[in-house]
Amino acid sequence: MTDSSAFDRLEQLLEFPVDFPLKIMGRRVDEFAQTISDLILEHAPDFDPATVQLRVSSKGTYLSLTAVVRLQSRAQLEGLYNALSAHPLVRIVL
Repeated sequence: MTDSSAFDRLEQLLEFPVDFPLKIMGRRVDEFAQTISDLILEHAPDFDPATVQLRVSSKGTYLSLTAVVRLQSRAQLEGLYNALSAHPLVRIVL
């Protein structure tokens, strides 16, 4: 479960629709980028996976995926954030 007060603060700062950058970090496994892109597409069908930026940690253990997602509402942001946070491959969502 997420802290809705954080989403309350975000909603005050954002004007929807908005291009919202997300950074998702997890263990470096072959299916990470594809799995996360597919999950984002479930919540934001107009997302273009070709725009994803990947970065490997200095020790090569973790992978960071940066995606800019066009969001239409707070509900869409919360749903996507919750889905990403709950996924077993994901360690952190910023």
